[in-house]
Amino acid sequence: MTSYKGSYLWQLRQHVGSRLLLMPGAQVLVLDTAGRILFQQSRDTGLWELPAGAAEPGDTFRTTAARELHEETGLQVAEQDLVPFASLSEPDIHTLTYPNGDVLHCFAMCFEARRWTGALAADPEEVLALGFFAEAPAELHPPTRVVLDLYAAYRASGLFQAR
Repeated sequence: MTSYKGSYLWQLRQHVGSRLLLMPGAQVLVLDTAGRILFQQSRDTGLWELPAGAAEPGDTFRTTAARELHEETGLQVAEQDLVPFASLSEPDIHTLTYPNGDVLHCFAMCFEARRWTGALAADPEEVLALGFFAEAPAELHPPTRVVLDLYAAYRASGLFQAR
């Protein structure tokens, strides 16, 4: 598993400190055979969210999604099994301030994954708990609520959603 230290984002932070950075990334909405969604509880905030993360040099949105899902949850997904359903980039929704003061405006491609291999194994550096839920946990990270709404609109319309 890749830690934050040494990552592309970490390298940038060495030069710019905590000031606002624009960062591409990906989120993965994983569904089990019962239609339950995989959520993870963030070590940073204690809130529940979807597996997600920032791109590294050379990544595509799909490689970012597959890598972050594996790093954070232990699950492996083939890139061709990732179905894009939305993008999220609105600064008032997807600008994040981390406990250490770092600020990111995230531009995320959101993917659905229904097929994967492996067993759940939480990354101890980033994730407190993992689980499949029929309903979203009450203590939900605000951008995750937006992604769930985008996913519902996608399922209802069949159209890619952008926000």
